[in-house]
Amino acid sequence: MKSYKKTLLCLSLLSFAGLIPAQAEQVGNVDVDWLGNDIVIEAIKDPDVEGVTCHVAYFERGLVDRLSNGNWFEDPSNSAISCRQTGPIVIGDIDRSDEGEDVFSQRMSIILKSLRVKRIFDDANQVLIYIAHAREVESGSAKMSISTVPLYRPQ
Repeated sequence: MKSYKKTLLCLSLLSFAGLIPAQAEQVGNVDVDWLGNDIVIEAIKDPDVEGVTCHVAYFERGLVDRLSNGNWFEDPSNSAISCRQTGPIVIGDIDRSDEGEDVFSQRMSIILKSLRVKRIFDDANQVLIYIAHAREVESGSAKMSISTVPLYRPQ
């Protein structure tokens, strides 16, 4: 099943369950090798901060790679994120604690792993911080990527 179809199916099912705060739209797909491995790039608009869009890139294993290496139902935890102002910024009702809140979540395996994007508001510096990380139930993950969006207004 192609990446965008799998993503849309997962998002549709999870959005019915009310588990996903934001929707992702695939905007790029880079073929990595002849095994069918791809780098998928998705755009995610922050549902509570109008005018901010994040682009998340992650690795998706192809059929040949899955058959030859096992771990049939799992993709790697590696991801990258870049967030930018894409319009006038209007901050809605957001969590302002140091834990922040989930903006997006997508499964990378059937049970144990998901890719998450969290937003943290740095009030002292007037910056929105977005962090992409894997959530692995068994062993955790130190793989992460961070992006910031300043809220200052030029004079």
